[in-house]
Amino acid sequence: MKEFAGKYAYAALVGANLVYACESIFIKLASQQEPMSLKYFVFVACALAVLALYAFIWQQILKRVPVSEAYMFKGTSLIFVLLISAFVFGEAITWTNVVGAAMIVGGIVMFART
Repeated sequence: MKEFAGKYAYAALVGANLVYACESIFIKLASQQEPMSLKYFVFVACALAVLALYAFIWQQILKRVPVSEAYMFKGTSLIFVLLISAFVFGEAITWTNVVGAAMIVGGIVMFART
């Protein structure tokens, strides 16, 4: 991460995974619509647009950060999906979810300190 200042690389990686997690919102919304309806296609199109944006951001990050380092942050998207599910859709967060999220964050912190 020499070319890309450490803290900015981490922020970009977390931000990219937040964008990726937003795709889950549109897929969930699409699943709640009548199949083949206009709303269904709109939500699927939004999901595809978010994935395209994520792919662009991810490729820009990979130009500056080794894949082995960038991939460590993929777990943050799971945390974002967990939070989005709770706040947008009212889904429950269990202790198992909390422990899993803590393990992801712990792994990232251990990695960042090396």
